[in-house]
Amino acid sequence: MTEYTEIHRPQFHFTSKRKWINDPNGLVYFNGVWHLFFQHNIEANTWGPMWWGHAVSSDLLHWEQKDHALHPDKMGSMFSGSAVVDHNNTSGLGENAIILFYTAANRDDSEASYTQCMAYSLDNGVSWEKYANNPVVKTMVGEDRDPRVVWHAKTQQWIMALYLTEDKFCLLRSQDAKSWEKFQDIQLTSDCECPDFFSLSDNNGNEKWIFSGANGTYTVGSFDGELFTEESSNNLFEYGRNGYASQTWSNTDNDRRIQISWMAGGRYPEMPFNQQLSFPLELTLKNINGKPIIHRWPIDEIRSLYLKTINMAESEVSKGKSFIPKTSAKLFDISFIVDKASSKSLYLMIRGHYLSFDWENNEFSMQSSGEHKIVEDRKTIGLPKGKEISVRLLVDKTSIEIFIDNGLLSGSFCFLPDGYINPIVFLSYSGTQYIRNFTLHELKTIWSD
Repeated sequence: MTEYTEIHRPQFHFTSKRKWINDPNGLVYFNGVWHLFFQHNIEANTWGPMWWGHAVSSDLLHWEQKDHALHPDKMGSMFSGSAVVDHNNTSGLGENAIILFYTAANRDDSEASYTQCMAYSLDNGVSWEKYANNPVVKTMVGEDRDPRVVWHAKTQQWIMALYLTEDKFCLLRSQDAKSWEKFQDIQLTSDCECPDFFSLSDNNGNEKWIFSGANGTYTVGSFDGELFTEESSNNLFEYGRNGYASQTWSNTDNDRRIQISWMAGGRYPEMPFNQQLSFPLELTLKNINGKPIIHRWPIDEIRSLYLKTINMAESEVSKGKSFIPKTSAKLFDISFIVDKASSKSLYLMIRGHYLSFDWENNEFSMQSSGEHKIVEDRKTIGLPKGKEISVRLLVDKTSIEIFIDNGLLSGSFCFLPDGYINPIVFLSYSGTQYIRNFTLHELKTIWSD
C-alpha cells in the first residue's frame, strides 16, 4: 500500500508515516521552515517509550517527516516540551542555536524522576545534540514535566512554564537557558500538563499574556517578567471531544500565533499509523463585553488546497425537506449561516455522523456511533443566542473541526465514517430554518503534488 493513501489516512492533517503519535512538541519557525516535533512511539501503534519525531514544512500544509530528533536514553523517555531560537547566544551553545527543552521521564527506578533537559542544533535543525550537563531543572515535585520556554524581550530573560501536579503549574526564569529559578506558582482549575505561555495583542493593540493547559483551559493577564497577573477568569478555547495538548509556534514572522493540537482518541483500524494532529489554527484575542476571548480560525494557507467550489445563496430546511449539496468528495472546507426561523434543531449528517444544533437549549454536539475515546466527554458547546449563527467546518477522512461565529467557539472531533449515500445532508424535524451563504470548497490532499 502506498504511503499516505490508506483508506483511513487523513489527507490534510498531519500523521506520521507509521506508529503511534500524540502531543505536538517543539514548534518553532526558523529560516523559512516550520518545525513540528511530536511524541512518537516508533515500536508500536500504542503509547509507549517516547521519542521526538520531526517534520518540516514551508507552508504549514505539506509536511516532510525527518529523522527523529530525540531518542530515549539513561535519563528516561523523551516527554513533551518546546523549542526556541537563541538569537543572542545567551546559552553559549552557538549563534542562532535552535534549543529543544524536553522532559526526561525515568520510570524504571524505584523512585521515578522527571527532569527538564536541553538539546540543540547548529545546522538549522538537521542534527541534534543533547546538552552535556543535563538536566537543567531537577525534579521539583511529582511528575513535573512539559517545559514551555519563551524569550521575554523586555527583561532579556528566558521564561519557562512547567507543569507540577494536579492543576498546579509554575514559572521559572533564566539568563542563559541553563540555570533556572522558580519565581511563581500558577493554578489552572480542572486542567493539567502541557502548558503554553505566550503573548498576544488584543483587538485594541494591548499586549496580553495567555497561560493554558492541555484541556484547553486558559487565562489572560499581564506579565512584566517578574509576575504574571491574571486579569480574567478561566475560559476554554477547545470545546471538542478530541482536542488536547495544544501548543503554539515560536519565533514566527509578523507576530502570528499559530496553534496545533493532538486530536486524541480517534480510531484508525488496520492502519500503519495511529492518531493525528489538528489543522493549524491562527489565534486572535478579542474583547467580548469587556472580556478577552481567544478566537481560533484555520490558517489562510488552506486556500491553496481548494479545488471545486459550490455556492448556494439560500436553502430551506424543514421536515421532509432536506438540503443535500451535490458533491461526492470526502475533504471539505464548508461555511454557512443558519437562520433559525421556527426550527427547534438542525442536524447536519456528515459521512454518517450527526452534528446537532439544539436551538431550544442553545447547544451543539456531535453524535458518534460507539467511538472509542481516550479523553472524557466535554459538555456540549453552548451556542450564541440570537436569530442566526455562522458556522465553518473542516472535514477530513476521520475528523471534523467546527468554528462558530468566526472562531468564538471551536472544537475538534474524530470519527470513523459509517455507511452513507450523500457525504453531507442538512435535516430538520421540527420547524423551518434557512441555510444562507453556503460555500463548500472541495480540498485536495497534502500528500501529493
